[in-house]
Amino acid sequence: MSSTTPAGIARSWLGQTWSIAKKDWLIELRTGEVVITGGFFSVLVTVISSLAFFAGPSTKNQVAAGVIWIATAFAAVLSLSRTWQREREEAALDGLLVSPVFPSALYAGKALGILAFLFVIEMIVVPACTLFFSLDLFDHAAALALTCLCATPGVAASGALFGVMTVRTKARDLVLSIVLFPLLAPTLLAATVATRELFAGVGLGDLTDYLSIMILFDVVFVTGGLGLFGTLAEQ
Repeated sequence: MSSTTPAGIARSWLGQTWSIAKKDWLIELRTGEVVITGGFFSVLVTVISSLAFFAGPSTKNQVAAGVIWIATAFAAVLSLSRTWQREREEAALDGLLVSPVFPSALYAGKALGILAFLFVIEMIVVPACTLFFSLDLFDHAAALALTCLCATPGVAASGALFGVMTVRTKARDLVLSIVLFPLLAPTLLAATVATRELFAGVGLGDLTDYLSIMILFDVVFVTGGLGLFGTLAEQ
């Protein structure tokens, strides 16, 4: 079947997406700089928060929920900055943009790479929070995993989209934070409240509104990123 057919184009797009994501994963396996940096930062935020804000059993649910998503949000900025910095070195991004790679495939591959990094960081920070705030992880594991699955793709998708806008700027960490955090507010707030309610014993069925907000955020930014990435990357 010719590669110009819809099926051939789809296979080519998926192959390019996988190649971009696999490249980031292999680099991270060799260096560990994104996950190690983000993981240490997240644990540090957890430890400091447990010492500064933990005022007993009456507050642990609220504080722990906030700490999980604050640590994830700031670790996301660290991860995004370093991931796009790799593409800036030796004009690698320019090479990708002029190569026969679909811009949407480049975006999807970068987003998948970032998503994997964030999931690993969450796998570090969530157990750390349950340890330092004396929570029972096993009682909430499934519902908390679902919350992370609903919230994290939107963070990765928006980060991959706006990260390319700041990759050529000198103060990219500052600019990325200024642009990204206001946009992440809806999904981070929904994830924080949902996590707090889970720790308080609320059933998953009562959290559908929060999960719907996160899924809507995911859809909007994934769709927007696939359509707008090529234009933003060329600016």
